[in-house]
Amino acid sequence: MSRDASLAALRERHGPNYRWLLLVSLMVGSMASIMSSTVVNVAIPGISHHFGIGQERAQWVSSGFMVAMTASMLTTPWLLARFGYRTVYGATMVLLMAGGIVGGLADNYSLVLAARVAEGLAAGIVQPIPAIVILRGFAPQEQGRASGIFGMGAVLAPALGPSIGGVLVDLFGWRSIFFMVVPFCLLSLALAWKFVPDSAPGGAVAERTGSLDWLGLVLGSIGTLCLLNGLVEVRNEGAQAWLLLGGAVLALAAFIAWQRRRLATGREPLMNLRLFGYRSFSMGSIVAFIYGTALFGSTYLLPVYMQVGLGLSASYVGSILLPAGIVLAVTIPLVGRLADRQPTHVLVSIGLALLALSFALMVTVDSGRAIWLLVAWAILGRIGLGFILPSLNLGSMRSLDRGLISYGASAINFVRMLGGACGVSLCGIVLEWRVAAHGDSLVNAATSPGRVAAFHEVFLMLAALCGAALIAAWQLRERPQSEADARS
Repeated sequence: MSRDASLAALRERHGPNYRWLLLVSLMVGSMASIMSSTVVNVAIPGISHHFGIGQERAQWVSSGFMVAMTASMLTTPWLLARFGYRTVYGATMVLLMAGGIVGGLADNYSLVLAARVAEGLAAGIVQPIPAIVILRGFAPQEQGRASGIFGMGAVLAPALGPSIGGVLVDLFGWRSIFFMVVPFCLLSLALAWKFVPDSAPGGAVAERTGSLDWLGLVLGSIGTLCLLNGLVEVRNEGAQAWLLLGGAVLALAAFIAWQRRRLATGREPLMNLRLFGYRSFSMGSIVAFIYGTALFGSTYLLPVYMQVGLGLSASYVGSILLPAGIVLAVTIPLVGRLADRQPTHVLVSIGLALLALSFALMVTVDSGRAIWLLVAWAILGRIGLGFILPSLNLGSMRSLDRGLISYGASAINFVRMLGGACGVSLCGIVLEWRVAAHGDSLVNAATSPGRVAAFHEVFLMLAALCGAALIAAWQLRERPQSEADARS
């Protein structure tokens, strides 16, 4: 027997606190998607060894996920408007769970990669949804608190994922980490059945009309693939790299032209370019791209550094990262409350400065130093993330017209994940280049001082990127009454 799953019926059934129950339900699914994006990093050395492939090819289990997630994010507004929250959210959880099961049972690398792409598609669709709910379902004075509570839950995935995943890799092998998302997906499906409405954003009935901007999606996907493959080919110093990078530029130009044409002819674009007419959103997008590059690049780099550079076991790596994850989970709700009262550009700038400092201080860590230094700098970086995560979306999107919020959430997540995909590839490329420059190779079993020095140079690159993002972050200042009233 079916029950009324409209937004109004669920509000009446669950009372005035329903919006918080909905947020928690979405948080569980986001935890599953975020965990699937980060937990695999501790298994990259094991996957590389099991299938007899190089580090740069094994890295595609992270990069492939990022490409799929980046492309699918732009489809979220259309999917929600056509099928509604419950159908879209439930389908993504099923796809994410299927990807985890197939990846864990796969007997060849191509199937593992395909499973990661499926997980990335699901993760990309689901991740913009909580930001839409926060900005449309909560009063302005509650949005920082809601972002903090959601962020606290969301960071438990990357905080606990590598720790639990490291233990599982040591005990049961790399396959076990793929199954970690299954219980989260099952729980999220149960919560979705109870709390997630079947309506479109804003409570409107989902309209099964209109068509997805397939050409825009194809152009965006081609551009992303060309960009990442071009970055990988740069190390070979051949003409193919520049052809791919040139193709990425052409695809981007074609994508922008096509989005403008759809907007001018009254059709719904994949990415609404009116968003970039808001200064705060434009500056926030720049910060999001650089932030994504540094965040996801370091998420890939840090576990590899500890295992391949310092020679630590996967389970030990997880235990080292656990305190930093706990500190992050505590920092986010505290900063979320501050975001309701303090300027978001100040909070984002503080976070970027702390993140840059943590990367720069990683050069003080080597195999001969006390490991507590690594723990301390990781904690410092996570405090920085705690300042950025609840503040960046709010600072970028609070000034948007209400009708643009779902597009804004999708676009800023797309930009951040595009930066993340570039960051993972960029760190892998620069690392191999610097390791070779120091006379070593990542395929060698034993580490060396040159290899450690190469890792340090990549950390310094990430610190410089965070420093550059500070310039754009300061431009997140809201103008007194112009853009601030646009969404009212």
